[in-house]
Amino acid sequence: MASFNKVLLMGNLTRDPELRYIPSGTAVVKFGLAVNRDYVDKQSGDKKESVCFVDITVWGKQAETCNQYLTKGRPVFIEGRLEFSSWETKEGDKRSKLEVVAERVQFLGGRKDEPQGDGGGGPPARREPARSAARAPAPAAGGSGGAPPAGAGSDDLNLDDIPF
Repeated sequence: MASFNKVLLMGNLTRDPELRYIPSGTAVVKFGLAVNRDYVDKQSGDKKESVCFVDITVWGKQAETCNQYLTKGRPVFIEGRLEFSSWETKEGDKRSKLEVVAERVQFLGGRKDEPQGDGGGGPPARREPARSAARAPAPAAGGSGGAPPAGAGSDDLNLDDIPF
């Protein structure tokens, strides 16, 4: 039988990310996410809100980026998968937990708390020069004299072409 495990969530961080490194040196960050749902109570007709609190785990370089830029209250979009863990406490009690392992974290909103007029979203702007630099040697090595130099106006074009 086929299986499918995909989660899409949008909400606000309930606490600052906690960064740790496992013995192999891989970064892992954990934080909480609050996802709100507005609805109308059918009995009373009143507008109500319910909140679902979800534990999020992010691995690798993306974990370090989340730790650097995210803070409590910041809105994010998470794409990931559900993971179930169970264990036994020292007292012999059985515990279990369902969490989301994020495969992609998209920062939402601007960096209102920082005095930079870049319009928000620090990580995409920081990563863009690295991608341009990685592409720069290709035209020179290929010897295509008619092509514009790598990075010439491509920063603005690439940012607009990104669908997220």
